[in-house]
Amino acid sequence: MIVVMKAHATPDQIGAVVTRVEQAGFQAHRIVGVERTVVACVGEERGKDELQQLEQLPGVDSVMPVLRPFKLASRELHPEGTRVRAGGVEIGGPRVVVMAGPCAVESGPQVLAAARAVKAAGAHMLRGGAFKPRTSPYSFQGLEDEGLLLLERAGREAGLPVVTEVMDTHDIERVAAHCDLLQVGARNAQNFALLRQLGKIDKPVLLKRGMSTRLEEFVMAAEYVLSAGNHQVVLCERGIRTFETATRNTLDLTAVPVLKEWTHLPVVIDPSHGTGVWSLVTPMALAAVAAGADGLLIEVHPQPEQALSDGPQQLRPSRFADLMRALAPVAEAVGRRL
Repeated sequence: MIVVMKAHATPDQIGAVVTRVEQAGFQAHRIVGVERTVVACVGEERGKDELQQLEQLPGVDSVMPVLRPFKLASRELHPEGTRVRAGGVEIGGPRVVVMAGPCAVESGPQVLAAARAVKAAGAHMLRGGAFKPRTSPYSFQGLEDEGLLLLERAGREAGLPVVTEVMDTHDIERVAAHCDLLQVGARNAQNFALLRQLGKIDKPVLLKRGMSTRLEEFVMAAEYVLSAGNHQVVLCERGIRTFETATRNTLDLTAVPVLKEWTHLPVVIDPSHGTGVWSLVTPMALAAVAAGADGLLIEVHPQPEQALSDGPQQLRPSRFADLMRALAPVAEAVGRRL
């Protein structure tokens, strides 16, 4: 249920509603909009009749049910789109945010060269993997703590906020100390223990869709973070597993308008993992922006042929610069900018 306050409801009136909601056994989440405040009531449905009585309280405009299973992520609760800030970069506003960098941090010179290249081409954030979840235990697993420090240093030198993946609940604090946006990878999209813990920190989260996760399940995963108290969540479509073998995954661009219709959270696209082929990254990135994506996650490596992971899908710096030039008119055509 959501309690919609009147436009000029006082702080005391809002506080009285929050108190009554909590007394009824629900969690109360205040959502402050441009014109009015909404109080989301999260909990078991059996107490909803008691919530309906809140319409009698001063300052309350109406009490309405949220029809979708995800409550806090629903656009019913938050009609305006959410804007998430990560290291000074706003995701979900008029700018299409481009996060670019190598799949994995391999060395200091490698990640610094990538950072400088993507910055020069116009990227807004530096991405890179310090901890690498791999299908094979014999594949390169990342430089871990050393990689985290190298990534942070490269971002600082290039003047770019950093996004990197966190894989374990025990690593959250140390990863959060060195990056601006914490990524949850596809393999952890329904790691509910990890999602709950990320809901307790004051740092934005980039949540990737699982390789076999339906869109409703994807948003419900975001709900775990939101319900634990962290409302700074960005959704990322990175391709799903289908019967098609021409590409690494099947990039589901219909996810953009569907998620935009269902939820107020920003949506970004990862065409690198979505296709697995560098030559397909640019056309799918252009299509994603045309479809309404709020951002892109692009893999860029100074020497992809020598990459320790996912070399075939990483762009050379010159090709990334070409992509950024091609993106500008597409973004402008749909009322956005780079």
